[in-house]
This record gives sequence, structure tokens and C-alpha cells, in this order.
Amino acid sequence: MWELVRANQRRAAQLVVVMAALMLVVGYAVGELVQPGAGLLGLGVAFVVWIVQTLVGYFGGDRILLASSKARRIEKADHPVLWNVVEEMCIASGLSKMPEIYIIDEDAPNAFATGRSPERSAVAVTAGLLEQLTRDELQGVVAHELGHIKNRDILYMTMAGIMMGTVVLLADIGVRVLWFGGGRRRTSSDRGGGAQAIVMLVALVLVVLAPFLAQLMYFALSRSREYLADASAALYTRYPSGLADALEKIASNTKPLPAANRTTAPMYIVNPLKLTKRGLADLTSTHPPTSERVRILRSLGRGGLSLEQYNESFCKVTGRSVGVVPPGSLGAIKAVQVRAPSPDPLAHLDRVRAVTNAMWQLQDYAFLACACGTSLKVPPVHAGKEIPCPQCGTIHSVPPRAA
Repeated sequence: MWELVRANQRRAAQLVVVMAALMLVVGYAVGELVQPGAGLLGLGVAFVVWIVQTLVGYFGGDRILLASSKARRIEKADHPVLWNVVEEMCIASGLSKMPEIYIIDEDAPNAFATGRSPERSAVAVTAGLLEQLTRDELQGVVAHELGHIKNRDILYMTMAGIMMGTVVLLADIGVRVLWFGGGRRRTSSDRGGGAQAIVMLVALVLVVLAPFLAQLMYFALSRSREYLADASAALYTRYPSGLADALEKIASNTKPLPAANRTTAPMYIVNPLKLTKRGLADLTSTHPPTSERVRILRSLGRGGLSLEQYNESFCKVTGRSVGVVPPGSLGAIKAVQVRAPSPDPLAHLDRVRAVTNAMWQLQDYAFLACACGTSLKVPPVHAGKEIPCPQCGTIHSVPPRAA
């Protein structure tokens, strides 16, 4: 398995280096547009901006992403089913430390993993995901996210996202300079002759095309890793159909996910922006087509589940000659037998009730049991007060809020 991780890291590092080079070139181009001959200064500024954003992303990128998604950290008592599923998949994947678990109060089903290492990582799922998926399907999604953690995807995705954001920021500065006429006025004067005009033209082209190229590289990094995480999840759960069913449910959802944007979208298990058209949109999509991922997963398990079988199915479904799993990693994990589906003791209404109670608990609601059988969920505004039961009229004292 370590060979797979190392190969994964090498490919990701190469792409991140190329993106960093693009960012520095854009800095040089913006410097030339602001002031002809100031390209080196622009390159230096781009390097400083990148260093600052990289430090922020490395030491706090996961917290920023979780906070921007309005994710709330939970403990086992808040949602025992989710907690137990994450525990099970941690054991199956061999992770040395259980990631922190978060719930996002959104109806759209989705999930992502973040962090800088397996020792500091987190898994976040939406409330809609917990309501709509069976236990086997939830296992598949959690296993997929733990696959990202195990394969060391999360740090590279965070760093690549920061670089893409820096490229877009620098390019936006260059466009604003041109929009307000600074670049035109300076190029109209004869300060460098034809050579300077060529430099300015090249700088303009770079500024215009750089954000698109950066997004292509960022999305390419995400797409290759989704396949590898799917393969890992199939092995961890030994039930590929669970993840396949979950992907179909998530992809068919039409509800928006306001917390997602073009920078964070590649982190989710299914593209929350719903860019699913064929053609050029395939290049700019954050994820491979869900239909392909599902077909690959559903073809697994005949004669033993393994990375070799995933590679063969990947080539057959996508029509590519080279698989997504590096050749040196194909024998890293022994083949396993696909298990039978597990019975789900919870009906849809039970799942909805469990998620609703969890979100109320996270918002400091008090839960009171009345002798008449009514369960009272009291908002924190009534903490320390007395309220009557709406069914029998019994007066209950609401505990004060914890300090």
C-alpha cells in the first residue's frame, strides 16, 4: 500500500510544482502589465503571497474549510451510527488515528475529507447524506473519504487549491490594471520598442489564460484521486455496491449546496456544482463522470476484489489503455471476497429523526422526557426557565446552559 501512496504523492507533487511555476509566471506577467520592466518585482510579490497562503493553508487550511462549510464537530453521543461507521472504516483502512467527525446542516447529500496528515484529519458529511443513505451506503462514502486520508490526498488538494486561488487573484489584479487603462497608457509610450510590446502581449495572454489553466490542473488532480479513493473504499468495505448506490443518490440530488464553491468543490465526493455535461465541461469538471465511477464499482467482485480488478474495470469502462492504479502498487493489497449486503435497522424516518436530534443537540437544545411519554426539545433561549408540557401541562424546569 505504501507504494501506492508514494506513487500518488509523486504524481501530485509534479502537478503542484507545475501549478506553482504557473503562479510565478503570472506574477511576472502582472508586474509587466502594471509597469513595463517590473516583471521580476511581480514575480517576487507572487512568491511572497504564495508563501503566506501556503503557511496559512498548511497550519489552518482544514479549519478554514470546515468553518466556511459551517460544519459542526460531533461526539459519539451526538450521532452514534455515523461515529461507529467511521470507527469501523478506520479499522478496515488501517489508519492509526480516528479523524474528527463533522456534520454540515445542509439538505444536499455530500461529504469531504480535509486535514494535512492522517494524524490531523477530519471527515465532514451533510445532514442530507445521513438522512438519505442506508448504513452500507454510508460506509461506502466514509470509506471513500478515509481513502483520501490514507492515500495522503488531503494535503495536496489543500495546497493545490491555495495555488489556484493565488493564480486567480494575481490574474484578477492584471485584468483590473488593463480595465482601468494603466497598461495601455504605459505601452503607448516608447520605452522598450518592439521587444517590450511583445513582452506586454505575452503577459496579457498569460493573465487571461492562467486562471483557466490553473483550474484544469487542479481539477485533473482531483479527478485522478477520486478513482483511487473509490478503489480504496471498495476494498475497505468489501461491498462496492454500497458506494455505487450512494454515488447515484448523491448525483441525482437537485438541492443546492451553498457552502461549496469552485475552490472547495473538488474536495467533495460528488461535484456539488453539478457540471455534468459532456465535451468541454468534462475538462472543467471537478470529478470524473459519476456514471463511469458507478459502472466500474458494479463490475467488481467477480473472482475476488483487488486493485488489479479495479484497474481492469477502469480501462474497460473508460476506454483507456492505462489504469489509474500505478503498476507497482497492484499487488500491494491481497484480493478479498465481496460480502453480502447488511440489513439496515433504521427506516428513512428514523434516520431523519436521528439527524434532527443531533443538530438540535449541537445547537444546545435541551431534551426533556415527560411522564406522559412526550419528548420535549427546548431551544436554548428557554434555558433556566420553566415550561409546560404541550400534551399534559406538566411543568418542567429547563437546565441552565453550560458555561
